[in-house]
Amino acid sequence: MIEENGQQRSLKEHETVLYLLFSIILNSFANALTITSDLGSAIWTASAVNLRLQLPFRLGTILFGYAVLVQILNLIIRREIRYEMVFANLLFAFAFSYFIQFWSSLLKGVMQLPFGWRLGLNLLGIGGTAIAISIYQRLSVMLHPNDELSYLIRFKYCHGSAALGQYLSYIIPIAVLIYCYLSKGKILSIGPGTFFALFFQGPLIGWADKIIFPKLKHRPITKIKRKKQN
Repeated sequence: MIEENGQQRSLKEHETVLYLLFSIILNSFANALTITSDLGSAIWTASAVNLRLQLPFRLGTILFGYAVLVQILNLIIRREIRYEMVFANLLFAFAFSYFIQFWSSLLKGVMQLPFGWRLGLNLLGIGGTAIAISIYQRLSVMLHPNDELSYLIRFKYCHGSAALGQYLSYIIPIAVLIYCYLSKGKILSIGPGTFFALFFQGPLIGWADKIIFPKLKHRPITKIKRKKQN
């Protein structure tokens, strides 16, 4: 929804496409920055990087498989199957997963930069990820399943709190990281950026809701369901 002169209207098709493309490219690029800066990725990405040590697959494939499993959990929480939404979310996850793989290979040189530069780029990547999530959660046309999970928790159980919804959704990747550590005795992609994301990505999403494209508004789950019932 877009707010203009105190009134809300639906986005036009070209507006939706532009916002969506921007958010997917931004999110994948920002995640690749956190990986290549080697100072800690966002918690979901970090858990996928560590799963790569356990499984004989490339990062893009693991990220997409992760998304499929989380999508199943989202259907359980929703208690309904909306096939068009499932297809859209998995299409989003597919593009996002392989975009990360592409950007990561392109940005390998970041690893050679001095510590200060890498730290700055790492935190920039965390912030970029939060902005991208904020944009496509407000669009609510298609979501990465991981972010749909925090979105569902946010509006179903946390009274709209972006921070609390994000924190609760982190239970899954944290459990994966613990398993990977116990299995291999080491963890990759964990560093200052991971802890920054863990504690501040949720609040950053809430901040981006108000500051980045402020006319773009959420369509809360309760309103979507009420509209469907009418």
